[in-house]
Amino acid sequence: MRNRLRNAVVAGCLAIAAAGPGAALAAPGDPVAETTAQLTDAVSVDASKVVSVEVLDDRNLGLEVYSAAMDKTVHLDVLRPADTSRPQPTLYLFNGTDAGYGDKNWKTQVPEVFDFLGAKNINVVVPTGGLASYYTDWRATDPVLGVNKWKTFFTEELPPLLDAGLRTNGRNAIAAVSMSATPALNLALAKPGLFKAAATFSGCVQTSDPVGQAFARIVVGSEGGNADNMYGPGEDPLWTDNDPYLHAERLRGMELYLSAGNGIPGPYDVVDGKFVIFPGAAGFLVHMIYDGTIEAATGYCTRNLAAKLTELGIPATVDLPANGTHSWGVFRDELVKSWPVLAKGLQLPA
Repeated sequence: MRNRLRNAVVAGCLAIAAAGPGAALAAPGDPVAETTAQLTDAVSVDASKVVSVEVLDDRNLGLEVYSAAMDKTVHLDVLRPADTSRPQPTLYLFNGTDAGYGDKNWKTQVPEVFDFLGAKNINVVVPTGGLASYYTDWRATDPVLGVNKWKTFFTEELPPLLDAGLRTNGRNAIAAVSMSATPALNLALAKPGLFKAAATFSGCVQTSDPVGQAFARIVVGSEGGNADNMYGPGEDPLWTDNDPYLHAERLRGMELYLSAGNGIPGPYDVVDGKFVIFPGAAGFLVHMIYDGTIEAATGYCTRNLAAKLTELGIPATVDLPANGTHSWGVFRDELVKSWPVLAKGLQLPA
């Protein structure tokens, strides 16, 4: 590691000297991208480690991280800060139910968000994996969804690897959409201090009441999983243990942003619109039945949590648009709106 850092510094000095005394000083290139290796070959306490670094361009990396808890490799897309000359904070950005495997994800649906975040001088980490898993530690292996120990991965295994290997400053925030909204808060609860800010977009952030549990079971079942393998039967205490609504008091001190629509058609809900998957009037009807119903449910849950936070006197920024369905156009807009809250937690300019 010392040799890599020394070589990077020497190369930077030679470039400045060659440019002449009147040249402007530019930020040095990313040493991770230049060497195709992390700055430190860190290993977590359970022997998890980064097994490979792929340089996609001067700002984008693909990391393969071995999780000892799950005994498998997890892919991460990483957008690096423009200025890597000093440690920068990290935003964990989660996809929804399909966990980045399909086309319902930030990169495919609204790639412009990475232009927006790329101007913020942060590391952006987007995992692929955890299909319909609620990013939690499941009580049992699922015949379809396999071994899921995502809470362990995101709170214990991954952060020290990224902090050391990418030279972050250890200050993190998390933003999550749909299914991953609940675990975004649960991960913060599981590891106090790991995340300084959290933003949730259109998620049902409660799991133990009949509505929340039914929603979770539908989400897990949509990809062939059995939620009994996640938290057990309905009366199992794991359902209440992993309900952010019931443990909202422990969110005190975090910067929080919550948003959800109500299922009523909004500006992105038009026939053959960019964010309406199926074409024609029939496709629009399917969209409204499916995405409208989902958003009505997530709006119900989000309003409940917002009211709970108000009751507890916990500050939160809440955006509940008058209309809108479960649409990537809405998610994109809400991510942009949430930036001042995330930035405050990351100690960056809004």
